[in-house]
Amino acid sequence: MSDNPFSNMFSDLFNLLGQQGPNAWFDNATQLALSIARGSDGDPNPLPSERARLEELAPLVARYVDVLFEVSADGQMVPATRSALTSAALAQWRPLIEPSLAIGSPSDETNPMMAQLAATIGPLFTGMQMGSIAGHFSERAWSLAALALPRLDDSRLPVVNNLVAFADAWSLERDDVYIFALAQEFVASLVLTQPGTGDALRALLLDGVKESAAVQRDILSRLQSMISPEEIGALMGNHEALLDEIELPEDTPATRAINAATAVLSAVFDAAASDITNALVGERPALAEAYRRHRRSDARGEDAAAALFGIANQGPHHDEAAIFVAELAEEHGLGVFSALLRVDGLPSADELTAPSAWYQRVTTSPLA
Repeated sequence: MSDNPFSNMFSDLFNLLGQQGPNAWFDNATQLALSIARGSDGDPNPLPSERARLEELAPLVARYVDVLFEVSADGQMVPATRSALTSAALAQWRPLIEPSLAIGSPSDETNPMMAQLAATIGPLFTGMQMGSIAGHFSERAWSLAALALPRLDDSRLPVVNNLVAFADAWSLERDDVYIFALAQEFVASLVLTQPGTGDALRALLLDGVKESAAVQRDILSRLQSMISPEEIGALMGNHEALLDEIELPEDTPATRAINAATAVLSAVFDAAASDITNALVGERPALAEAYRRHRRSDARGEDAAAALFGIANQGPHHDEAAIFVAELAEEHGLGVFSALLRVDGLPSADELTAPSAWYQRVTTSPLA
């Protein structure tokens, strides 16, 4: 007879988890994410009239993006629900998160069974965290442009009902909001699908994701304080707690690098969206202020999603990025940021406060 009264109980849990297969972590993430995204209203389809209006405006916005970056991009997009954005986010995030699952769990020589449990349940816990985040991300995000992450394809999925809710909450014209959101997403899609830009971002994210994973609450310590699979299941089933457990890594060269790059990318997307909106319908100060407040407040889902990759979605580096973009746009025009389409275009942490140094580097680059 075993000296450990819980050995049979945990053996059953090991067997259960082992039967789920290598993709169980992602399957569970998807199931949880979609259940959250559907929300209390069931995630209804947008009204046909609102879908049609976005489809009418998209080609017009795309032409302005073409002129701005001197490229040829189509005006295709798919008016989406929260669930569609959630599924797209999970697909885009998976290859960025998956390498971190290979990092070994902490060992416990005094309690091998708990160490085995931590190693077994660790990937599933990561998946449940990612699922909780992806579901809450889509609750108010307008599109994938809410996070400056490399993309696998150029799918553009504006969440119509989220745009309508924003416009109505701030008493804004829906067309103005649609134009701004479409421009933001079209520019983000153009930049983030570039092979060079994507490779440069992925290189930065390797360290960012690793550091983020290292600072999340120690799974083994948490499991060691539990005495039954039921308690473990309760933790895994509490998506609000899973969201709250995400923490940002400390300030390091790696986090400063990824924060500088992603903050500038987001600032460029916003500046281009504002420029295109102004060109089409005139200046809209109320929209600009409403978006600023939207971006900086009550962004729990987007902030947690960013933290999953070691990125701080709030903070002074975003103010620095806005100044960086404004200064260069005033002196050289927004077209200067076509350099972001190249592998060497992302600004460094040092360049974030020295826009002229970035400009000098990218304009004299052999790739320019």
